[in-house]
Amino acid sequence: MDRIGNCKQYVREIKLPILGICLGHQLIAETFGGAVGKGASGGYAHVTVEIIEPDDILRGMAPTITAWASHADEVSRLPSNFVKLARSAICEIEAMKHPSKPIYGVQWHPEVAHTEAGNTLLLNFLKICDEY
Repeated sequence: MDRIGNCKQYVREIKLPILGICLGHQLIAETFGGAVGKGASGGYAHVTVEIIEPDDILRGMAPTITAWASHADEVSRLPSNFVKLARSAICEIEAMKHPSKPIYGVQWHPEVAHTEAGNTLLLNFLKICDEY
C-alpha cells in the first residue's frame, strides 16, 4: 500500500479525534467518499471564511473570519453525510466534520498568525480531545 493509502486507512480506523488542516482536510474528504480538485485560486492568500455551522470545532468564532489558506487544491465534493461548517467566495467547503466521529477538516491554516481566531479553533480541538 502506498503512503496515501496508508494515511486513508489510518483515518478510517483510528479511534481518536482528528483535525485535518489543508492537505489533511482533503485526505479526510477523499477517504470518506468526497472529492478533491483544483481550486480557482492557487497559492497562499487571505480568504474571508463564512462560518455557517458554529459547531464544537468553530465555537466562539465570529460569523466571518480572515484566514490564511492555499486553494491550489481543495475539497470539491463533501463526503456523504459530512456536515459543511464553513465556506468562502472561492471555496464552497472550507470546513467540515464527520457526522458521528470526532473528525474535522479545515482548508485554512489555524496555526499561523495570519489567521483570525486560529487559536480558538485549536483550543476547541484540544477540548474535544480532552472530552473524548
